[in-house]
Amino acid sequence: MEIIFLLIPLSLLLIGLMVWVFFWAVRSGQFDDLEGPAHRILMDDDSPSVDAPEEEENKNKE
Repeated sequence: MEIIFLLIPLSLLLIGLMVWVFFWAVRSGQFDDLEGPAHRILMDDDSPSVDAPEEEENKNKE
């Protein structure tokens, strides 16, 4: 029964810490753009850049 006097304050402290971390994350912008990273993966541009052949020629000359 005495352990309850320790567990209740510890649980309240833990809950308070979790609430503080959640509000910190919201204020710092962690949840601003939830869909952007997923769309960036799907819309990845795999086409080679225009400068790629010139860079290879320069490497071969050296």
